[in-house]
Amino acid sequence: MSAPAPSPLAIVDAEPLPRQEEVLSETALAFVAALHRRFTPRRDELLARRAERRAEIARTSTLDFLPETAAIRADDSWQVAPAPPALEDRRVEITGPTDRKMTINALNSGAKVWLADFEDASAPTWENVVTGQLSLIDAYTRSIDFTDERTGKTYALRPDEELATVVMRPRGWHLDERHLTDADGTPVPGALVDFGLYFFHNAKRLLDLGKGPYFYLPKTESHLEARLWNDVFVFAQDYLGIPQGTVRATVLIETITAAYEMEEILYELRDHASGLNAGRWDYLFSIVKNFRDGGPRFVLPDRNAVTMTTPFMRAYTELLVRTCHRRGAHAIGGMAAFIPSRRDQEVNKVAFEKVKADKDREANDGFDGSWVAHPDLVPIAMESFDRVLGDRPNQKDRLREDVDVKAEDLIAIDSLDARPTYAGLVNAVQVGIRYIEAWLRGLGAVAIFNLMEDAATAEISRSQIWQWINAGVVLDNGERVTAELARKVAAEELADIRAEVGEEAFAAGNWQQAHDLLLKVALDEDYADFLTLPAYEQLKG
Repeated sequence: MSAPAPSPLAIVDAEPLPRQEEVLSETALAFVAALHRRFTPRRDELLARRAERRAEIARTSTLDFLPETAAIRADDSWQVAPAPPALEDRRVEITGPTDRKMTINALNSGAKVWLADFEDASAPTWENVVTGQLSLIDAYTRSIDFTDERTGKTYALRPDEELATVVMRPRGWHLDERHLTDADGTPVPGALVDFGLYFFHNAKRLLDLGKGPYFYLPKTESHLEARLWNDVFVFAQDYLGIPQGTVRATVLIETITAAYEMEEILYELRDHASGLNAGRWDYLFSIVKNFRDGGPRFVLPDRNAVTMTTPFMRAYTELLVRTCHRRGAHAIGGMAAFIPSRRDQEVNKVAFEKVKADKDREANDGFDGSWVAHPDLVPIAMESFDRVLGDRPNQKDRLREDVDVKAEDLIAIDSLDARPTYAGLVNAVQVGIRYIEAWLRGLGAVAIFNLMEDAATAEISRSQIWQWINAGVVLDNGERVTAELARKVAAEELADIRAEVGEEAFAAGNWQQAHDLLLKVALDEDYADFLTLPAYEQLKG
């Protein structure tokens, strides 16, 4: 390891936390500072490039595969690095935030992988950022336990060989960490804080455990952003004296622009890549964001009407499988977000059948694994993949050479025979208010109407309201979507919540604040790139 310079980073506006010095040690902060000095200027350039590309899409209302990288796509000779043993079999992955209870339950869940989430399933309070790192350190040293104060139930880890492999997801490039700043007062990108602290404390420990530092990379919009991550990995491995290629990264293809650069993204990360993932809600959010002024043919119907079997979503997932397998990478499917009811077995029965059908489709299409949000769904997804994979760890040998996706197929939104409904508008408002209220309390993964919602679902909800208003959509009941209608629905939802939770709980919550914030990002003429940016300004802690 190179000798660390004294860290110029300052912790600002943050109450001291128990054991924070274990995470925020001088040497760890020196590493994060080195990442910040070296890579934040490039991060800033790439964020500016996003805005330029969005302006070009607004002008042309189209996207295409990049002509300047055609040679990479045409070259059959390159492959990503072979998967390490701990990531060969990824048939079921569970997702969730890194609080202590979730850490234990996810590792014990029977899933092959746990996506330990510092991103959309975690509201970035300073406490969540720091204690989430402590949860993972304690898990790897087997010093983690948890007792539920309400029930008295205790939680502890199963034997090492029964635990899921951790793939950690840092925040996206667009988010800063306001509590950690350099000498100029510039905040460090949240991505570098999350990655840096986790890598510094755990990389060598994970190697000793026969695994390694594995990451999910969110919100990637181009192969140049993947190149930046690759350079971060190279620098970090040299800094700690760890062999190059130790890091493995799975990239979420959850933006429409990244869908046109899947091969290039794998190419940039080829020494560190392990796969791509199909992230449904953020992908739809990205389509709305980029084509929001493209006219009626880009208007999405109710989010629940956009299933993975719709033509443009099927084009996206089949291209992902073909791309991954051609290059020797894992293709990981989407989320089963259902949260089982402890009171209504009929609801469970119907939902489990839908989950099974979805996972059967993914396994039959060639995916090597898939996501679930709740431990009860692990056996359902496992059965779907077991039936197709048998004893094989994956099906990367299925090259899907039958797939031929054209550029226009990925944005053929008008191929979907469904239209926005009044019920869909109401649901978007309900989910938006209820999720934002919980997020402002520091919760990033929230069960709403038997579904596990995270920031991506709030993003698609507010984006659809914005799109429907600005496109002058007429709903199934004959009403035109206007700002006035959105305000009326939001006022009714706020009244319903007040009646549902009671005056005391309503007053103690952030309901009015959440209502106001949803309407701001849904009605403002200037569309906010990410809901979490204005929301972070209001997040306490």
